Amino acid sequence: MTDSRDLPDLTTFEGVLFDLDGVLTPTAEVHMRAWKEMFDELFAAWRIEPAYTDRDYFEYVDGKKRYDGVASLLRSRDVEVPWGDPSDDPSEDTVCGVGNRKNVVFSRILRSEGIQPYPGSIALLDLLQAAGTPIAVVSSSKNAVEVLEAAGIRDRFPVVMDGVVAERDHLASKPAPDVFAEAARMLGVDPARSAAVEDALSGVRSAAAAGYAVVVGVDRGVGADDLAAAGATVVVDDLAAFVD
Repeated sequence: MTDSRDLPDLTTFEGVLFDLDGVLTPTAEVHMRAWKEMFDELFAAWRIEPAYTDRDYFEYVDGKKRYDGVASLLRSRDVEVPWGDPSDDPSEDTVCGVGNRKNVVFSRILRSEGIQPYPGSIALLDLLQAAGTPIAVVSSSKNAVEVLEAAGIRDRFPVVMDGVVAERDHLASKPAPDVFAEAARMLGVDPARSAAVEDALSGVRSAAAAGYAVVVGVDRGVGADDLAAAGATVVVDDLAAFVD
């Protein structure tokens, strides 16, 4: 972890762009649960081995667009299925169908349990907004707007670069730099004078590749050393570190 005395003042940057799941809200935990429930059932039905683990989530799924995550995970088990189409029914045995199965589980959990943003993240957003620092969300999830609305923070962000936009504009999934580069353009800031905040290895790599001046890694379980190795310039366990 980076010593709090060595943390940069994020209010001095041209913009600060945040990943959503695991950074602003604990939806990463909901996504993990949804992926595990879906893949456990799929692996049993298809007799895929070895069994799905949390490490698979961090290595192959976390931070990527939904269908890219499915394809990456199945490829790790030498399983290939047709890509299909985003309109595929969740029952279809395609990459898109499998991804849509996961979304059904995720939406059910979100509706039944709701979501609350991390208090430390809200404190940092308050600080940045008081300073007039432009902020945006950069998420691979197609559920980003739904999550932001459920958490009561949608109106804080003039720019939401999410999986819907990425698919529409044919932007490559994290760890490619595309989504962080496009989000900076949408917000009207220069990545070289801006900061990115991520908790996923693929997201850290994406922001680093896009040329952000500072990449903040938030360690919610992936590991501080791994975040640093991926390109995080500072690592904290909660964004309250920038406020305290």
